[in-house]
Amino acid sequence: MSPVTVAIVGATGETGRSIVDALLQSPTDFGITALSRPSSMEKPENQKLREGGINVVAYDVHGPLEKLVDILTGVDVVISAVSYAGISDQIPLARAAKEAGVKRFVPSAYAPTTAPNGAVEMRDRDVFNYIKELHLPYTFIDVGWWYQGFIPRLPSGRTEYARFPNPFGDNPVMGDGNVIIALADLRDAGRYIARIIVDPRTLNKMVYAYTETMTANQIFDQAERNSEESVERQYVSETKLHAMIAEAQEVVKNKGASPVDILKLHMAQYQYSIGIKDQSSPEYADYLGYLSSKDLYPDFKAISFSDFMKDALDGKLRPLYS
Repeated sequence: MSPVTVAIVGATGETGRSIVDALLQSPTDFGITALSRPSSMEKPENQKLREGGINVVAYDVHGPLEKLVDILTGVDVVISAVSYAGISDQIPLARAAKEAGVKRFVPSAYAPTTAPNGAVEMRDRDVFNYIKELHLPYTFIDVGWWYQGFIPRLPSGRTEYARFPNPFGDNPVMGDGNVIIALADLRDAGRYIARIIVDPRTLNKMVYAYTETMTANQIFDQAERNSEESVERQYVSETKLHAMIAEAQEVVKNKGASPVDILKLHMAQYQYSIGIKDQSSPEYADYLGYLSSKDLYPDFKAISFSDFMKDALDGKLRPLYS
């Protein structure tokens, strides 16, 4: 049987790396091409991809459409794992995929579900709507909130090496901390995606991939049991979160807003959606029409949050964005 050919944009980012690792380790035979900006072709990250047997091809999403069509011709699946800064670049990418006859287009999402009203600005519904306007075969994949975002600060400092700076403070909890959150290990995200993209049941569907459901309080309770240390929590009220969103929106309106400023806005909007509005729960995803990874792949052996915390405490994690 011929390999399933996959072209991935954003292969060196956090989600992209998880996807590439999973494709390489999958029992399915994947032929993988990573699309890279010409200016990034010689970066160490791309060299590492080549060493792993991945074909790295230069592309310019803003260049002539026919060149991008040529690159994508013969590709079965296009996976976009671009960051929030490149979301709009998926418009020409989708158009080229349609003209090239790509069999499945997976736009960049891979985050907890939210309301389909633009409440989280990085969730560009224009891209999703454009894909459907093209009548391009697609799969929209959302993934539970990464465990990596809940690594607690401990009195001993044992987890500091793996913690990502949080604009909401140390061990923040939105509201009363009793809203259900769908969760997954980033290391599992790619493994879910590798199965979803070859599953005929998921074509032209939305899929929600997650491992556990816990409240923020339950997450930190589990961390305390694993570490045998106290996790001091900082509760953030709905009123304060609204104020943070409004302040971040004002900053982003200014032309001098940095990528960090934009990320802070998106993080605040997501925290409100997930921690206050209960929009990441499997029940809400089902209401929106998502298929569930739990139903699709009951045999999937995922990493539990407890085992993730053991890895964090044992120094086995790679810091995000490192």
